[in-house]
Amino acid sequence: MIRRRAAALVAVPLLAALALTGCSSGGSDLSKQWQESSDKGYVSGDGSSESIPKDKRTDPVKFSGETDKNNTYGSADTLGSVTVVNFWYAGCAPCRAEAPDLEAAYAEFSDKGVKFLGVNTRDQVAQAQQFAEQFNIKYPSIMDNAGGRAVQRAFAGEIRLNAVPTTLILDTEGRVAHRVIGQLAGESQLRTLIDETLAESSKSDS
Repeated sequence: MIRRRAAALVAVPLLAALALTGCSSGGSDLSKQWQESSDKGYVSGDGSSESIPKDKRTDPVKFSGETDKNNTYGSADTLGSVTVVNFWYAGCAPCRAEAPDLEAAYAEFSDKGVKFLGVNTRDQVAQAQQFAEQFNIKYPSIMDNAGGRAVQRAFAGEIRLNAVPTTLILDTEGRVAHRVIGQLAGESQLRTLIDETLAESSKSDS
């Protein structure tokens, strides 16, 4: 009985620590979890956003990979455009919940030159294609679940991603300008962050 009580007391601060970091038992840095190449469940963040001032942003993120549409896509294709990058997989409940918001934003902003890209962290191509058909997703997703998970590593080196799903907004130089941890609060949240980044690029052009 004493041992059980002691174990429970140890578990409480441990669970609290995990809640604060927003990560699963693999550690506070999700890049370590990716390197382990083990199957992890989604990590439900709180939908909070973080904006990074221009003078605090890291170097442009360089990445490339094969998509669910059977072609190669990467930073060379998005450079010069504000870009939304969403990390997801089909069995992730928050990913499914936010899919309509991402597609609605894509429909609104694609004509304004904004690029959208998914990064699938877990599925096979058939699963990703089925997801895209179910939610009417028109933009591509890089299949990044095999080998060295190169795209996830590229972004983890620039900004720590401690929840899946995570949505990043890249500026026209390919630098991370905004990050949303966990499920988007709604299309309006994403629209606001995209508008802010578009306005920023417009000012620099004037």
